[in-house]
Amino acid sequence: MTDPVPPPENFAGYQNEIYLHGLEDRIPPFTTDATRLGDSARARLDAGAFGYVAGAAGSGATHRANRAAFDHYRLVPRMLTDATDRDLRTRVLGTAMPAPVVLAPVGVQSILHPDGEAATARAAASLGLTAALSTASSYSLEEVAEAGGSAPRWFQLYWPNDDEVCVSILRRARDAGYSTLVVTLDTWTLAWRPQDLDQAYLPFIRGVGTAIPFSDPAFRAGLDKPPEEDLGAAVLRWVPMFTGTDKSWDRLPFLRRHWDGPIALKGIQHPDDARRAADAGMDGVIVSNHGGRQVDGAMASLDALPGVVRAVEGTGLDVLFDSGVRTGSDALKALALGAGAVLLGRPFAYGLAHGGEDGVRHVLRSFLADLHLTLGLSGHRTPDELSPDDLWHR
Repeated sequence: MTDPVPPPENFAGYQNEIYLHGLEDRIPPFTTDATRLGDSARARLDAGAFGYVAGAAGSGATHRANRAAFDHYRLVPRMLTDATDRDLRTRVLGTAMPAPVVLAPVGVQSILHPDGEAATARAAASLGLTAALSTASSYSLEEVAEAGGSAPRWFQLYWPNDDEVCVSILRRARDAGYSTLVVTLDTWTLAWRPQDLDQAYLPFIRGVGTAIPFSDPAFRAGLDKPPEEDLGAAVLRWVPMFTGTDKSWDRLPFLRRHWDGPIALKGIQHPDDARRAADAGMDGVIVSNHGGRQVDGAMASLDALPGVVRAVEGTGLDVLFDSGVRTGSDALKALALGAGAVLLGRPFAYGLAHGGEDGVRHVLRSFLADLHLTLGLSGHRTPDELSPDDLWHR
């Protein structure tokens, strides 16, 4: 049984709140322009942390392509559509949502703010949004679940090469109330990332972003000493377990046996891979190129989205979109092309760097207000009304 969809929210009200604060000479804590967040976050972070979040694979061509693709599509506003009252509510992968927005599974958030994933979970929960927790979390599954309270939460799996550890982590995630499993397929080994390499910066080998495996009983059982006493040995066990081995399609039944909730595959770009996901009994796919962090010179995710949507039409597979989303209009374009929801990543991470939980909340409220306002101004009352006919493609 799925939870009921909550009443609609007036997310656009954040705009009025900001203007009213202006009467008291109060301005937002930092910019409301998501396209400028990276520049202001750079000044608050050391080079290693900023490069890890903002960086991309190789020349950065895929990262640039993700953003450029949104400019290739333009909304075509319609008038006199009775769009005064809008309703952003939806349901994706069995999760009721106040808006078609999920917080992407950004890892190692403690390098941005000491409260890391716990702060993000609290901010998302305060707005009823679903946050997907990365396996590369700075806090354990249980700690982040406690921070998020009763809000819906998903778990993203970096698939370990040890089946016992994998099963143990999945069991913990279910016991902690994570409803949906997001399996990232495109990061089984790290790409060539010059911004990280130039700083010789990889948090995992310092034991940062490893809280979930390091707290796992099956992982700890393979160590002579716990990670708290011998960090080097724990890291040496972690490296070959979580990197360096690509999986195959015939391994998906293993996940289905050990996860009884919805499963979505993240990293899908090719229509044939989407069809294979449907044939394998998966519940969803997330069209994503990891924000340009894995394959340099790959196609933009937005350009891949229409083909994936067509490929799984009629299968019942949910299609979500990730990579490059910054503004409300970006989200509307992805929704018009057939995505059921979008994943927001770097913007909220930059908000975390600016102000912890409050910083994440400010970014999320700004994004939702922009989405709510632009939906109405483009002539629509619900995301379901959007279609490719509402776009002009250069």
